Order: sequence, then structure tokens, then C-alpha cells
Amino acid sequence: MTFASFVQDTDFINALYIVAFSLFAIGIAGLTGPRTAVRGNRVAAVGMAIAVVATLLYEQVGDWELIAIGIVIGAVVGVPAARTVKMTQMPQMVALFNGVGGGAVALIAWAEFRDRGGEGLSQLEFGIPLVFAAIVGSISFWGSNIAFAKLQELISGKPLKIPGGVFLNLALLAIAVGCGIAILAGSDNELLFIAILVSAAILGNTFVLPIGGADMPVVISTLNAFTGLSAAAAGMALDNIALIVAGMIVGASGTILTQQMAEAMNRTIVSVLMGGFGGEAPAVAGPGGETGGTVRSTSAADAAIQMAYARQVVVVPGYGMAVAQAQHAVRELGKALEGRGVEVKFGIHPVAGRMPGHMNVLLAEADVPYDQLKEMDEINGEFGRTDVSLVIGANDVTNPDARNKTDSPIYGMPILNVDDSQSVIVLKRSMSSGFAGIDNPLFYNPKTQMLFGDAKASVSEIVSELQGI
Repeated sequence: MTFASFVQDTDFINALYIVAFSLFAIGIAGLTGPRTAVRGNRVAAVGMAIAVVATLLYEQVGDWELIAIGIVIGAVVGVPAARTVKMTQMPQMVALFNGVGGGAVALIAWAEFRDRGGEGLSQLEFGIPLVFAAIVGSISFWGSNIAFAKLQELISGKPLKIPGGVFLNLALLAIAVGCGIAILAGSDNELLFIAILVSAAILGNTFVLPIGGADMPVVISTLNAFTGLSAAAAGMALDNIALIVAGMIVGASGTILTQQMAEAMNRTIVSVLMGGFGGEAPAVAGPGGETGGTVRSTSAADAAIQMAYARQVVVVPGYGMAVAQAQHAVRELGKALEGRGVEVKFGIHPVAGRMPGHMNVLLAEADVPYDQLKEMDEINGEFGRTDVSLVIGANDVTNPDARNKTDSPIYGMPILNVDDSQSVIVLKRSMSSGFAGIDNPLFYNPKTQMLFGDAKASVSEIVSELQGI
């Protein structure tokens, strides 16, 4: 047996796939904690490289020049983008990369239709998954682009209500499915397949546009699941084990994460995807605000004194910390307080920031000890014995209206009970609302003091004041 025939042997290729899938599993296991996440990412990347090589070994693979051009273009675009993206823009990057995956699956489905024609798709074990891949992949691509544009503020983060949106979406889905049925019945008219892609593309846009910024973490994980399922379907159509396994892993993990995010907001997935609240909102002036309370301002010096003589301080990060890139300054603050014998913990809400795990990633980047990061259920019991809660740019996840105001859009959403602390210090640039676009009565609570300004500069100033006490 020659070397060429050996490496192109089906058993050898399947053995490579098994190695790749094993590395996928090991890599995902590593992603469960900050200490092992980087290693897990690298292990999974090696697994994907092996899966790609195994696929290229198939004898029927051709057009090597075109494949090489695609790899070069992808590397030239992807590597600099991934290396230079700011942590505040990571949710947008995730949405964009996820969309690219869905778009690739839709194009693969189109290419397979052109290659085999309607007669090939009439074989249902091939045709059904391919039509499914085309519809869901196209929805994922265009929906992810809208999510990216909202997060990047290229378009408004407000929910864009479309008149008769539900019926429009059902009609678009019916068109895509109807064209798919016609193709499965034996039609080789390419216009039908193009109609599938176009109607699904419009559906992807009309599906995400009515969803506001507050629900973007759920939308991103949902679209991630869509991309995975479409890839798995394409793998079934192409009889490619790598696509099936990788797609199912992504689809299953995205589905589970979507459910967890929805539960963390005390909302059903259906209510989120039907469009809700969230987006831009005008700033509230303070005393004249909706709650009718009075805002108490403080200074970095006063905040430093309060925390210096505290027994326990809980830091509650939000998207404002990400915007200001304040995580390293926050780590220095933690060290300064610990040097004075203060116990420091971090309260992490599941949907703080703009994607799942956003705050964990930022704090891990700043080398905050993992055992100081406390999930919501664990930290809520601690606030009653906390002297100072330092809220850094977090709005909706600390809003007491979620517990107390039945007509609030976020009523019932589990929050971090920072108002149980002896004192609360909130770092914000202004009195503007969070993603949900509603006022936060925490800011008017007599226990609360507001320290206005850039979070990084404010935290650094507090650290300087601590050194002088």
C-alpha cells in the first residue's frame, strides 16, 4: 500500500476524526474554568485542525488552488481581527464569527444543490437535511449580522417593532419550507433554492430586529445553536462525520446556554424571541427621575475611607466596567483592600455584560482569583453581612424593581441583592439607563452613593486614596 492510498483510506480518516472529537471534548471540559480555558481553547483548536486535514484527505476533494485562496483570505481577515479586538467588543466578534459559520453552511447547501440538482435532493435522507441547513444557516447568518450591528451601535439597540411581524415571519418561513418541499419533490429549478435563501435571509433580519439590547445575550446563544444545528444537518447530507459531531456539540451547548440565560432573566425563550425590551434610553436627571428620589454623590476619598474600614466588600461588575477597561484597576483595588485585611468578593450575574460569561472573562484576564468570583445564588446570601457593595457600571442586574414592581419589564428577573448591604457605592458616567431602558431605584436608595466619572479613572483614584489612609 502506497503512502497516498494509506492516508486516503477511510479507516485512517475516521481514526483522525476520532482523535479530533476527543480533543473537542477535552477542550470543552477545559472551558469550564478560567484557569484551564486557554489550554482548552488550544486543545480544541488542534482538534479542529486535525478534522480539517482529515476532510482534505478525501480523494474527491479537489480545487486545491481555491481551497488555498480561501484559507489565506480567512487567515488574513480572521487572525488580525481576533488579535486586535477589544474585550468590550468580544460579544460583537462572537456574533459576527457565529454568523459567518451559518453563512458558510447556507453556501455549502447551495453548492451541493447546484452539483446534484433536484434529482439528488429528492433522496430525502440527503435532501431534507440540506434544505434544513440552507434555511437555518441563512437565518443564523443574517440574524447574527443584525445582532452585531446592534451591539456595535451601527443601528439602534432599541426593539424595532415590525407591523404584523409575527405573521410576516410565519409567511417567510412558509415560503422557505414550501420551496424546500417543491425541491424535495424533484424540482431542479435553482430559483426555488435561491428563494429559500432569500426568504430565510429576510426572516433572519425580521427575527432579530424586534429584539432589544437587554436580550442580546440570549439572542447570541440562540443563533449559536442555530449555526451548530445547520452545520450538523449539512454534515448529515454530506455524510461528513466531523460536521455532524462538531455541529451537534455547538447546537447542544448553545441550546443549553440559551435556556440558562432565559432562566437567569426569568423569561421564557419564546418571550425573548418574540421581541421585548432593551436598547437606548434617555438619561434620567436624578431628583426629577421616575422614582422621585434624591441622588447622593460621593468622592473617591470618601469611597476609599468606607472600604478601608469595611470587613467585607463585594464588587459587582457590569458592562460599564468593560467599556472603561477597568478590570485591571479593579484587581489593584482588590489587592489594596486585602492588604488592609478586608475580605473582597465579586458578585457575578449570569447576564451581566453583553454575552454569557463576559464579566468572568474580563476578571480572569486581570488575574482576579477564581475563588473570589461568586455566582448570583452564592453571593446573594452574603450581601446582608457586606459593609460596602461597589457596583461598577451594572444597571438592570441590580434593579430592585425586578423584585418589587409588578409592572416593570424586568419583574421577576433574579438580581444581585446589593441593596441588602450596609452601604452601596455606584460607579457610573451618568444617570443613563441600562439595556432595559428603565430607571433604577437603587440609585435613589438612602444607602446608595454615586461616584460619577470613568470607571477606570474612579477606581484608580480610590486606590490612590487608599494608599494615603
